[in-house]
Amino acid sequence: MVDQEKEVSPTGSVRLEDGTPDEGLHEFKETVGYEVNLEDGTAGSIKLAKDGQTRLIPQPSDDPADPLNWSQRRKNLILGIVALTAILADYGSATGAVTLIPQAKVWNMTEDEVNHSQVGNVFMVGAGGIFVVAFSAYFGRLPVMFYFLVVSLATAIWCAAAKTFNSFMAARILNGFFSTVAQVGGLIFIQDMFFFHERARKINIWASCFVVSPYLGPLLAAFQISTKPWSTPFWVYTAETALCLLLTIFFVEETYYDRRRSQAEQPDRGTRLTSLLGIPQYRSRHLRNTFWQACMRPIRAIMKPVVFISSFYYFLTFAWVVGINTTLSMFLAPLYGFGPKQIGFFYFTPVVAVILGEAVGHWLHDFFAKQYIKTHHGRFEPEVRLRAIIIALPFMIVGLVLLGQSLENGWHYMVTAVFWGLYVFGTMITTVAISSYNLDSYPEASGEVSAWVNNSRTLGGFVVSYFQVKWATAQGTKASFGIQAAVCAAAFLLIMILMWKGKALRLWSGPLYFATT
Repeated sequence: MVDQEKEVSPTGSVRLEDGTPDEGLHEFKETVGYEVNLEDGTAGSIKLAKDGQTRLIPQPSDDPADPLNWSQRRKNLILGIVALTAILADYGSATGAVTLIPQAKVWNMTEDEVNHSQVGNVFMVGAGGIFVVAFSAYFGRLPVMFYFLVVSLATAIWCAAAKTFNSFMAARILNGFFSTVAQVGGLIFIQDMFFFHERARKINIWASCFVVSPYLGPLLAAFQISTKPWSTPFWVYTAETALCLLLTIFFVEETYYDRRRSQAEQPDRGTRLTSLLGIPQYRSRHLRNTFWQACMRPIRAIMKPVVFISSFYYFLTFAWVVGINTTLSMFLAPLYGFGPKQIGFFYFTPVVAVILGEAVGHWLHDFFAKQYIKTHHGRFEPEVRLRAIIIALPFMIVGLVLLGQSLENGWHYMVTAVFWGLYVFGTMITTVAISSYNLDSYPEASGEVSAWVNNSRTLGGFVVSYFQVKWATAQGTKASFGIQAAVCAAAFLLIMILMWKGKALRLWSGPLYFATT
């Protein structure tokens, strides 16, 4: 059967000659799922991985400029820098969870009042991601990351140099908006550079960086403010932002590539400097999305039932992570008599939990995928990714329940640390499962689904941070954390619905016919 001839519309979208949208960006047929393995061993013209059996999805072009054809060293270097940059948003946000103690004394405010600056920052970390993906679809990946990091560096300096609470709060809000660029954009880079069978492991690396980041911030800040003023941790954060900016300038490359066009039809990629500034990307913008199309992409993505349901589940389960993290120092200080150093040591617990979650997730997500592919004639359905949450859920429920018991009953701080770690371990595995599921369901919308997952996480934390302390004070941590665990358990019904009817919902709603990936 001869393929239908394709043509490019003025808006940049590719349509077949009969006028129907091209589904090539979607990477798989909804009715049969991903066709990963060729069991009969006859590849024909299909390009395979080194094992000679795994089909490369998407199929790379013959152009050396195609990011799929780049060396693993080149791709992993970019991923490493993006993952490192993804640490910045929550690292800087959670640093304020510890500095609010000395800040309250300096500005003659309550700790809860100072915490409002952090709440505003958390909200903007989520909101900023929506703009990141829209701008990336129109202006390109690299220039958006570069310009956002420039402003992020400027606002980080402002945070450290602020003399009043109002000035500090304004800087924090703006910093949250711009520092989130790699926390959301990371999934776009992964989609651009890696094949389907590689993505879960790469998402695991990227996700572990931003999941561990809200614990690294308080951990390091606590030691610093024990001997230095509150501004010191923010000057350190400024230096870290500057390092990420320099690494981006010298090593990160534009990864967008349209494989529907021949090598001769590819637009000029420019020099490193012009590509960093976005000049060639802007000149070729007519080949991608119009500005209106780029702005509508996030809205169209969240209207897909499986994206909305999975994001809502993430909202209900991860909200407590942010809420606990931003208020825990207020619990630990009066209960155990902890000072800054002791609080810093306590934050080693979630860091270890995330590392363990990354290590387990490295094989767990692939285990479920390979098992399904082996028993289903080389085919794969995105809903398989959700099976990992079955493993993660007990850790989250037990961790929350016993953390609340420990804080109210005054159990030993080591016991409290273990229960906190159990919950964080579960959320690490859940994060990769939700991100992989959405990316596999809508590979053409990598940035958009990432933005909504990120927004769900931070929006939940934004809401919980406002009432976490008051709730625990009024009802006790045993009741409040128990209710949080019950919410996580009840929310799992959403995952069960997706595992049961997710494919039917995807078939009903259809692919996202975007102009580009």
